Order: sequence, then C-alpha cells, then structure tokens
Amino acid sequence: MKHSAWQTFMGILLLLIVCVVSWEAGTLAAVENRRSQMQEEKPLVVIDAGHGGFDPGKVGIDGQLEKDINLSIAMRLKEYLEASDVNVVLTRDTDTGLYQSGDSHKKVADMRRRCDIINEARPDVVVSIHQNSYHQEEINGGQVFYYKTSQNGKRLAEILQKRFDYVLGDKNRRVAKANDNYYLLLHVKEPIVIVECGFLSNRQEAKNLESDEYQDRMAWTIHMGILQYLNTREGAQAGNGKTV
Repeated sequence: MKHSAWQTFMGILLLLIVCVVSWEAGTLAAVENRRSQMQEEKPLVVIDAGHGGFDPGKVGIDGQLEKDINLSIAMRLKEYLEASDVNVVLTRDTDTGLYQSGDSHKKVADMRRRCDIINEARPDVVVSIHQNSYHQEEINGGQVFYYKTSQNGKRLAEILQKRFDYVLGDKNRRVAKANDNYYLLLHVKEPIVIVECGFLSNRQEAKNLESDEYQDRMAWTIHMGILQYLNTREGAQAGNGKTV
C-alpha cells in the first residue's frame, strides 16, 4: 500500500511539473510571438539615396557631388527614423551603384535593382533623396515630387513640402509637384516621393547642402514629415499607392 501511495504521489508531482513547464513554455512562446508581432507592426520606410558609384548625379557649382550629399542625408534620416521606432531599409549605404560589373546598361540595371529592393520590402513609405540643378544660378529651393495619380504620395509630398520652411524659410515658394515620367515613381508600387533638397547650381544652396549642420536639419525635417504622414494615415494603406 505504501509503495502504491508513493507511486501515486510521484505521478501527481510529475504531472504538476509537466503542467508548470508547459505553461512557462507557452508563456515564453507567447511573449516571443508578441515581440515578433510588435516588430512587424512597426512602420517600414525605404530610403533611397539617389545615384552612386559611377553615377555622380548632379555636380555642384563648386564641385559638390550629388551622390555624396544624397547618401549623407539618407544616413542621417535613417538614424532619426530608427530613434522614432520606425524600421528602415536603405537601397544603398555606401558609394556604390546597384548594378553588376558585367551589366551593359548600368544605369538601367541600377534603377531596376532599386525598384526590386523597394517592392520586395513592401514599405509604408518610400523617400528618394536627390539634389537639383538648373542652368540659371539664381534658381533655388527644395521640391517634392509624387506620382500624378497617387493620393498617398500627394499627401506625403505636400506634408514634406510644407516642412521645407524649417530649413529654407518662407523664401521657398515651390510646391509639391505631380510627375508621371520619373522611373521610380512609375515602377514602385508603394507610396513614394522624390525629395529634391536644393539646387547644386545655386552657390549658396550648394554651400549649405555641403555642410553637416544643414544636412542634419534637412534629415530631421524629412523625418518629421514622414512621422506626420504615418501618424495621420486613414486606416490601413495597403497595396499600390498610385490607386488610393
């Protein structure tokens, strides 16, 4: 009898241990699953630093290279967004083009690869950083472009355009502008804007864009505009930004 009672007691104890271990394992799994969900729920932004590698982009009045300024602003923007709990994907983080050495049409290959990276990421927002240029030196100012039928792109562009006042002051008279021929705008499925931060053909603006302080202000401004857009979205914005 004593032996039978002891076996019963050990069986119950073993059952309790199994239950406790299973409960703890389930709790840990639930926590990890929630952490994973929270990570997935973070908004995702793709930052595209225009040009790179063999392609310098615009060359400034004093020799500044657009590709270098684009990358510097993009890296600063990434830091600000990540500090605001936003996931970020960069199309490039070094001075390299997105093409293979054997590609016969490197510019085309580069643009296609950028689109592939963006579309595979399925981001909430895409911001492509660029600088402008014009044959008349006095022309200046920042401007944001969006695909002509994209309501989300238009809204983001208008938010960012207004925030240029922080960097450029009220002297910036430019407005967000629709476009239907820029390669990225045509081939990216998600809401996308092209941010032309200023004119490298304007001596003062080129000097500003080369400075760390100005680049930092520009990155902060774009970051604040993106957060405003993300925080004011009407419901879930899924799919092609060109049709909603």
